Amino acid sequence: MIRSVFLMDDHPVVLRGLADLVAMEPDFQVVGSTTEGAGAFAMIDRLRPDIAILDINLPDVSGLALLRRLCAADLPVRAVFLTSLITPAQLSEAIANGIWGIVLKEAAPDTLVDCLRAVADGRRWLPAEIVRNADPLWDEDMASSTFDALTPREREIASRACRGLSNKEIARELGAGEGTVKIHLHNIFQKLRITNRTAMAALYFEQTGEAKGDASNG
Repeated sequence: MIRSVFLMDDHPVVLRGLADLVAMEPDFQVVGSTTEGAGAFAMIDRLRPDIAILDINLPDVSGLALLRRLCAADLPVRAVFLTSLITPAQLSEAIANGIWGIVLKEAAPDTLVDCLRAVADGRRWLPAEIVRNADPLWDEDMASSTFDALTPREREIASRACRGLSNKEIARELGAGEGTVKIHLHNIFQKLRITNRTAMAALYFEQTGEAKGDASNG
């Protein structure tokens, strides 16, 4: 199956290189691109690509702002950040708004292709080294925490939260109340000795091996 891809980067040379890279893969097709964040949402809404590769730091509209709009509009597109830098706050917001993949621009081109294939197959690409290193709350106590301490229900909720689902979406999937999900998350944070979803995602992808788009994802 050929997957459609939309590209956004404010550097024309980078954008051209991305287009050429994606075009080399027979299972992907570039259906649109832009260097301006301001018009990106309208283009994605019209083209309905399977995957959108976005940069976070743009001079007009940030990739995070676009991700928030995509999430709010519930468009059937899986967003991937290709960025030079992602701060702890940006990472936390990206995860909360359902980002599917994060690739640093310093990575090898094959890494982005592997990420796209994983995302196309429905697997998140959130490398533990990115999540862990970006979170200032990561420490040895957190590293010693384990998801084995959670109940089966808590693991279900934690897994969905780490993949970017909101409390409302988790509640809908599990047939539970949104307040119940919130209570479970509070208990999860206490058991894992963490305080936010970013830290939880760091632990989750580190311990489950689901960060990479290969057989280790299970």
